Amino acid sequence: MRNASLYPALAMQSVRNNRKFYLPYILALLGDVAALYIMTALVKDPGTENLTPGRPNGYMYVKTFMDIGMFIAFLFSAIFVFYINGFLMKQRKKELGLYNILGMGKSHIALVLAVETVYIGVLGIGGGIAVGLLLHKLVTLVIHQMLGMPVPLGFYISWDGMAQTALLFALLLGAALLVNLNRVRVANPIELLRSGNVGEREPRTRWLLTLLGVGTLGAGYYIAVKTKTGVEAIMWYFVAVFLVIIGTYCLFTAVSVFILKALRANKSFYYKTSHFIGVSGMLYRMKQNAVGLANICILCTMVMVMLSGTLSLYLGTEDIIRQQYPGDINVKVYYVPDPEDPEDPFDPEAMLSLQKGFVESQGVTVTKAWTNRELGFGAGLRADGTYTTDRFSDGTVGSVVSMTVLSEADYTALTGEALGLKPGEAAVYGAAGDTLTIRWTVAHEGRELGQSTFSVVKKLREDPTSSPMIAQMVTVVVPDEETVSELWELQAEAYGVSRSNMLWYAHLDVDCDEAMLETLEARYEEAVEDDSFYDGTGSWYSSRWDLRSEGAAETYGLAGGFLFLGIFLGFIFILATVLIIYYKQISEGYEDKERFEIMQKVGLSRGEVKRSIHSQILMVFFLPIAVASVHIVFDFNMVEKLLTLFSLNNTRLTALCTAGTVLVFFLAYGVVYLLTARTYYKIVERS
Repeated sequence: MRNASLYPALAMQSVRNNRKFYLPYILALLGDVAALYIMTALVKDPGTENLTPGRPNGYMYVKTFMDIGMFIAFLFSAIFVFYINGFLMKQRKKELGLYNILGMGKSHIALVLAVETVYIGVLGIGGGIAVGLLLHKLVTLVIHQMLGMPVPLGFYISWDGMAQTALLFALLLGAALLVNLNRVRVANPIELLRSGNVGEREPRTRWLLTLLGVGTLGAGYYIAVKTKTGVEAIMWYFVAVFLVIIGTYCLFTAVSVFILKALRANKSFYYKTSHFIGVSGMLYRMKQNAVGLANICILCTMVMVMLSGTLSLYLGTEDIIRQQYPGDINVKVYYVPDPEDPEDPFDPEAMLSLQKGFVESQGVTVTKAWTNRELGFGAGLRADGTYTTDRFSDGTVGSVVSMTVLSEADYTALTGEALGLKPGEAAVYGAAGDTLTIRWTVAHEGRELGQSTFSVVKKLREDPTSSPMIAQMVTVVVPDEETVSELWELQAEAYGVSRSNMLWYAHLDVDCDEAMLETLEARYEEAVEDDSFYDGTGSWYSSRWDLRSEGAAETYGLAGGFLFLGIFLGFIFILATVLIIYYKQISEGYEDKERFEIMQKVGLSRGEVKRSIHSQILMVFFLPIAVASVHIVFDFNMVEKLLTLFSLNNTRLTALCTAGTVLVFFLAYGVVYLLTARTYYKIVERS
């Protein structure tokens, strides 16, 4: 019985004695468990699933965003647990070696470690679920507010979510325990006792790795800067991220050694007390510093990119809604300019009159009405910069382009801007060059029917069309409707049975509230069931109504979900970043303690010690965020292009959100620096 109680007592004493290391670890584990439980509970909550009938996609948004969040949170939690576990075991090498020297076998040490893991699991997992239960309702209020949804009533406890979360983190801690047991199994007690006295050799300048880092980082930056469209951003974003990650690790592993040796060679800089200690200390420990610094840099970059991008999307929601839904009621009609019955062509004026008449017949006043039409078709970009309707031919490069053509009159109706285009001129969005040429080529035959060439007199900064697509968009504004009709006939001849229809839009602003708009839409759906409803409007293919209020709800749901996910995961990443920095500085503080004590004994003053500490921490601490800021600058172009896929073209807003996010992050990072510097100084200061 005495032996049975010995190991739990040793484990508890060990956790208590090492609380400076274990307490932050347990708190971080608690936060990760709480986050994962909350996400699981939000997905399983029946109150979330039974959202209002008018929001059929509400549950889909919540479930999709939480599923993504759960995967990322758990994946990152696994990386975090193993990373911090490595620091904890490194600090305890002497303690474990002493146990072995005093007569405890490796099986007994393994038992102590297992009991410690149980204690950590009970505190971290149990406490995390308890915190998750308390915060679940608050998070539910926040996310539903962001998504513009009503908050479900009642308090929900997800027993399945609790079991799933506890099991996942128990397996994670079990895996970390197995790693620790293997370290104990292969370790030599004498080596464990002397581990703190084993220094690092001076790292060599690895030119190949340095060149690889510069090359991959440069390639990633080049892709980011040269990306021109949202589709290209989707295709190349993760390639650029992968290259930048490789470059970041190489930068801190090899390039940093090169820089530190260059600083050491600079006599005027190096032979100052604070610089001498900081540079020499970093240089000799750069092997173990490099990966930690790179991890901090990448985490900082992830947090700032996520928060700035999702914040831009959320704050720009009104811009997106105005572009996609110009009117309170938006009518879309697909029609063919030359129907089989040429005696009964589509009559836009009659259709507009019909729509206005129906709305006003329901007692609702139409305050403004305007129309526009578009021609849309697919095209392939050729190597010579021209576009071809034979979009999948060998001569095309890149992805298929969605090309939209509209007249200047329609462009002015949408934007209020007059262009003054002359015959043969065009204003273009999404295409490069001073001219735009379309080759009308029959698909799969290679037979060219002709070409249409326009002189580009204006490059449009924003896409004026209201139909966003997950494709590269090229919009061409031509002088008049006759030109649009000519281009339709040419594409119809080139595509044959696969030709595109023309699109006609009517936008109506009305004087009524949202409830009346929904009633109006329901009455309209009833009215169109009568085959005679559209009599007199001519021949057309299909028609549909879109309410701005419904579109706004969907758009806010999408943007709010992204923002919530960005904040939620950003908080987890920030917590991890802070803890990695904390453990890094604590670990190095204990390693430096003896060195600084010797220096103080030979005459180094407390003030000089403090200055050298701050110099070293400043170099280590702010290097990752400085590099992360450079990453953000180069990444801005790709983020901006990705946001265009959501119809957000507000560069100024995106820039302000990015600058604000970086500034706030720098301030928070500075607070962590002050706390870390104080803790590090207390460790190394001679009493």
